Amino acid sequence: MTVIAMLSVAPVREGSMAGDVADAVAALEGFDVSYETNPMGTVIEAEDIDTLLAAVAAAHKAVDADRVSTFLKVDDKRTVDQRAREKVEDVEAELGREARSDPA
Repeated sequence: MTVIAMLSVAPVREGSMAGDVADAVAALEGFDVSYETNPMGTVIEAEDIDTLLAAVAAAHKAVDADRVSTFLKVDDKRTVDQRAREKVEDVEAELGREARSDPA
C-alpha cells in the first residue's frame, strides 16, 4: 500500500516564508517517507497512513510562528501500490507528452 499526500505548511504572516517552509521540509527527514517539494507544497509518499500523519505533524510543529496554516490532501490507495511519479506518468501517457509547459 502507498499513501500519497500533498502538504503545505506555512506561517500566517507577511514576507518570505522560505525559511519556515524549509524547517517543515527538514522535519520530514526523521521519518520513513519520500518527498518532493514544488512551488505550491510538498508531495509525500509513505507506506501507511500512520507514518504519513506522524511526518505531517512534525512538519507542522517545525514552523515556529504565532499562527500556522497546514493544508493536507491524502490519497490512501488501500489495494494498489502506486507511486506519485506513476500517477504523473499516466497523465503524460494520455497527453502524449510531458505534463508541463515551457514558459516563455
